Amino acid sequence: MERIKLNIEPEACSRDEKTCSCCAVDFFEEKPPFWKREKLITGSIAGLLLLSGLILNYLVPHHIIALLMFVAVVAVAGRDIFRKAGRSILKRRLDMNCLMSIASIGAFFIGHGEEGAAVILLFFAAEALEEYASDNAKRSISQLLSLAPETAKVKSSDGEKELHVHEIGTGEILIIRPGEKIPLDGKVLTGRSSVNEATITGESLPVDKMEGDEVYAGTMNEDGYIEVEVEKKSEDTLLSKIIKLVEEAERKKSKTEKFIDRFARYYTPSVIGLSFATFLIPSLILGYQWDVWFYRALVLLVVSCPCALAISTPVAMVSAITSATKHGVLIKGATFLEELNRVKACAFDKTGTLTRGKLEVLDIAGFNQYSQRDVLTIAASIEARSEHPIAKAVSKKAKSENIQLKDISGFKAQKGKGLEAQIDGKTYYAGSRNLFEGLSIKHSAEAASYHEELSRFETEGKTAVFISNETEAIGVIALGDRVRDNAPVIISHLKKLNIRTELLTGDNKKVAASLAEKIGIDEYHAELLPEDKVRVVESLTKRFGSMVMVGDGVNDAPALAAANVGIAMGAVGSDVAIETADIALMHDDLSRIDYLISLSKKTMRIVKQNVAASILIKGSFTVLAALGLINLWVAVGIGDMGLSLAVISNAMRLTRVKA
Repeated sequence: MERIKLNIEPEACSRDEKTCSCCAVDFFEEKPPFWKREKLITGSIAGLLLLSGLILNYLVPHHIIALLMFVAVVAVAGRDIFRKAGRSILKRRLDMNCLMSIASIGAFFIGHGEEGAAVILLFFAAEALEEYASDNAKRSISQLLSLAPETAKVKSSDGEKELHVHEIGTGEILIIRPGEKIPLDGKVLTGRSSVNEATITGESLPVDKMEGDEVYAGTMNEDGYIEVEVEKKSEDTLLSKIIKLVEEAERKKSKTEKFIDRFARYYTPSVIGLSFATFLIPSLILGYQWDVWFYRALVLLVVSCPCALAISTPVAMVSAITSATKHGVLIKGATFLEELNRVKACAFDKTGTLTRGKLEVLDIAGFNQYSQRDVLTIAASIEARSEHPIAKAVSKKAKSENIQLKDISGFKAQKGKGLEAQIDGKTYYAGSRNLFEGLSIKHSAEAASYHEELSRFETEGKTAVFISNETEAIGVIALGDRVRDNAPVIISHLKKLNIRTELLTGDNKKVAASLAEKIGIDEYHAELLPEDKVRVVESLTKRFGSMVMVGDGVNDAPALAAANVGIAMGAVGSDVAIETADIALMHDDLSRIDYLISLSKKTMRIVKQNVAASILIKGSFTVLAALGLINLWVAVGIGDMGLSLAVISNAMRLTRVKA
């Protein structure tokens, strides 16, 4: 088959095509429409020859022209089959091409030329349809390959110029107008827009992008003008990495696939031996009619062809992996997909996994005559000078409440305690409890309320920022990392599947206990260092046999590597997450965990159905062949081609599994 040709000069693309995101079409061969394929034309010619031969043979039995037509069918449709069979014999590894070749030659030898021709034609058709069906399994991935544009508009001193993406280096500025695809990974310098990142994350809703935000090759700029500074060359883009990972994943075989391969390796020679025994014992030893048993041996040879069994597992695995990629989930190999079906425990990191990973203001309590708005105004005015995550969260809350900040002076930061500043001539403080322990603050009138609020915040695992002046407590702002909306639902679903859930976090026990109770986690492990998480993962593996670790892929890298299956959340833009985890969720969506477990169970169910159907039908046809109750037509048409197509059609259902 011809590969897609890019309309560029040879010197413009000096890099290895295998590592180029825009030329990544070479990861998969682009196939023409089925009706234009060479095999369809060849099959049609062979089919007409067979039909003509059958008509002529019916009108004039045993006519030499009919026989020549049957030979022509074999010559047209069986050219590759016989060539592959010859290579297989030279390598001393007999395969299904050998079986079909022997059956066809044997049929001609005993005067059944029409059946010998039919064997080759039907096997040829089965292979062509299997190839077409397998290509369909990869279609969702091959669609990714044409997403990144070949050229990009680059800002220059002369205005703008159009260059091939291979010629564009990091630091150059791309001009991207509404409706154009983003050609390379980079950061927005100017402009605002909505970008559809479905090709990367599987999320169909557009994402708002502004100055400083990351954008990725292959995504669609929908409605705004943006200028992007290139951060990665064409061969290093996220899209390019996804394509490489999927290609590698489809080459990696699961335990089931490896077992089937080993089985088929011994199966084929065994079948040939059984066929010879079927012929030799009755005809030469027992004295039965030799041509009858020779024919039955040929039918047995065809029936026992392991085509359906050999493809039953890989087609299902490829379908599942490509389906997952379409939904923003990268599975690095069939082994991990199969392993998910056996999982009995699932451990979650807290920050960035079960929670959003960003501090937010959750509660505000005012003391004495101060209202919540007064507390927020003073706190935001002081925190405006700081770059600390707490300061950013307070400032964000003030902005959302349309708070007018006050002018401050005498700003000081006390390391490990908090901030000090003057507002309207008065000194105010914002910080931790340590800061206030060193101050003579009168809050006796509000002592009960003060301690009650503080106790409540600590019990809920929130971070408290205390606000005061030189004489009294003004209020407390409680911050926390908000739990993902669907976390309790996912935990509930996992429990229904009898999968134990555990929380691994470096936070204190109160925070861990509060979160575990809130979302229904079975058990929590708090105040863990990275090496402690590894120890817990290894312990869970010993207890349950197979377990999953879900984390953000950065701090949790050792634990992800130690688990049977490591799943990284929100891997967009994180090279560590993609490289470390066995499965990478490109979008911050916990529901993909539920989808993965469901996909794994459906995949293994279909694999078992395919293997069972192959063995059952092949076994039944073997008995029927030995009894002489089926002929070569039925053996190939139903026992081989029909069964293979049924197996493929069943596996293709996995491409329609929804997240």
